[in-house]
Amino acid sequence: MGRRNNTIVSDFILMGLTDSEEARLVLFHLFLLIYLVTVLGNAGMILIMRLDLQLHTPMYFFLSHLSFIDLSYSSVITSKTLENLITPSKHISFGGCFAQMYFFVFLGGTECLLLTSMAYDRYVAICKSLQYPVIMSTSLCCSLIIASYLIGCSASLINVLFMNTLHFCDSNVVHHFFCDTSPILALSCPDTRDVETLIFILAGSSFVASLITIFVSYACILSTILKINSTSGKQNAFSTCASHLLGVFYGTVIFTYLKPRRSYSLGKDQVVSVFYTIVIPILNPLIYSLRNKDVKRAVLRVKQKTKSTRHLK
Repeated sequence: MGRRNNTIVSDFILMGLTDSEEARLVLFHLFLLIYLVTVLGNAGMILIMRLDLQLHTPMYFFLSHLSFIDLSYSSVITSKTLENLITPSKHISFGGCFAQMYFFVFLGGTECLLLTSMAYDRYVAICKSLQYPVIMSTSLCCSLIIASYLIGCSASLINVLFMNTLHFCDSNVVHHFFCDTSPILALSCPDTRDVETLIFILAGSSFVASLITIFVSYACILSTILKINSTSGKQNAFSTCASHLLGVFYGTVIFTYLKPRRSYSLGKDQVVSVFYTIVIPILNPLIYSLRNKDVKRAVLRVKQKTKSTRHLK
């Protein structure tokens, strides 16, 4: 297609996951099922946490936002993926591609910061339990949420603005199923070191800061738990934190982004991308909420209230 810059490119072609028509059909039905369950699971969690007053605590306040982010995150990626699996045209406009990239980075970054806030919340709940209501005040919780969204939004905006300065050479074919940073970088002209360095610094600093906060929080939590004499107390503390530790979001994202373009591997990165863009959003309601006894009790209370309201009518 010849040498051209980003002002001339009008669209990209997303190659998707496979060229096999049979495989695409199977993946379409599988991803559609996962997406529907993701929407129902996360939307259901948000609704339950809003309706039940006993879940109006900092922990579930953060979890409701996690569900919202996962719901949005999945919709940004999976909807276009489903379209490309069943339609012959795999084009996405230049603006649409960068919009998808923006929301992908924005929501992913916000989720990382939100998980960090959740780790701090568990640290305060277990290590400073008597001061918990004072420290984790409504104002602090709202500030942490707002900061997570603002930082995620700002980092994503900077990322997309610098990506928009790239020049694209020879091809507009994206060897991926969505507009991810690495495959778009792979289409650019050779000298992208400045942009790669900036992205690495932005992503690296955010992830490292988040990981350090999480590791320090859970190191303190573990130390406190080991000092508990009661076996049941230890079990309750461990179960409270186990859900958060089951989140594997960080490992997959760091594997994908904290590396130079030359180490980009189509096969490996696509498998990892499917995991954290399509699978993780459906797992989070199960990991963080549905296995939680408080949420199960809340579901029963909401059902009872609904029945009572119907009987009164």
